Amino acid sequence: MDLIQSLVIAVLQGATELFPVSSLGHAVVLPALLHWGINQHSPEFLPFLVMLHLGTATALLGYFWQDWWMIITGVLGIGGAHQVRESRRVFMLVVIATIPAVVLGFLLEKFFRGLFGSPAVAAAFLIVNGFLLMFGERLRGEARGQRVLSTLTRMDAFTIGCWQCTALIPGISRSGATIVGGLLRGINHEGSAHFSFLIATPIILGATVLEVPKLMHAQVPAGVLSLSLIAAVVAGITALLSTIFLMRYFRQHDSWALNPFAYYCVAAGVVSLGVLFLL
Repeated sequence: MDLIQSLVIAVLQGATELFPVSSLGHAVVLPALLHWGINQHSPEFLPFLVMLHLGTATALLGYFWQDWWMIITGVLGIGGAHQVRESRRVFMLVVIATIPAVVLGFLLEKFFRGLFGSPAVAAAFLIVNGFLLMFGERLRGEARGQRVLSTLTRMDAFTIGCWQCTALIPGISRSGATIVGGLLRGINHEGSAHFSFLIATPIILGATVLEVPKLMHAQVPAGVLSLSLIAAVVAGITALLSTIFLMRYFRQHDSWALNPFAYYCVAAGVVSLGVLFLL
């Protein structure tokens, strides 16, 4: 993998991890379309993958630092009684929303990736992801839900966490699924996106930590670590800019925010399938 390929994948990871268009789906489909021949399961790719996740997680921590500071100080009992109580409530919601994906991912991630990891299937599920976003927007429009994030309950968090499990399938967006889960519970787009990005941090960091033991025993070729560090910085900057844009976008377009991403996923999936089968 050369510098240009690593930078493209870094930008792709930083953007698609947060945009509701499936980072895993794009990571599977794009190299196949460009005939790059990158083996994402090779030991050489492992440090690159770890650093990409670390860069993305750092960007999310940086953007939502006030949320995480409130959660950490509240859990430690620092601050007024109301602040501590609210902080611990938010912490519990994050934990509840994270548990389903952690459990299912631990048990079935290899199965899902092995079964659905081909470019053609990932492209097909990009189309499914598009219809999922349309489905969420349509039902949300009918329900006219306008709840804000502060009204989130434990059942809301658990439901959103269950929706997050669908992202184990390449082509289904983690952020898209969790935002749809929030919309179907009556939370507005901004609140759903906020909670989606908040629970992304432990998921991404957890995935990174799980890869570290493998990285310690891997034979890393010379130059890979420096290339991975550059890619991590690029992915982090891209993720930060994506988060800034998306939070403003969801705030300003609450009535139809997911529709453009839905149309893109369907179009990208159809075009990708056509190219993969015709060329």
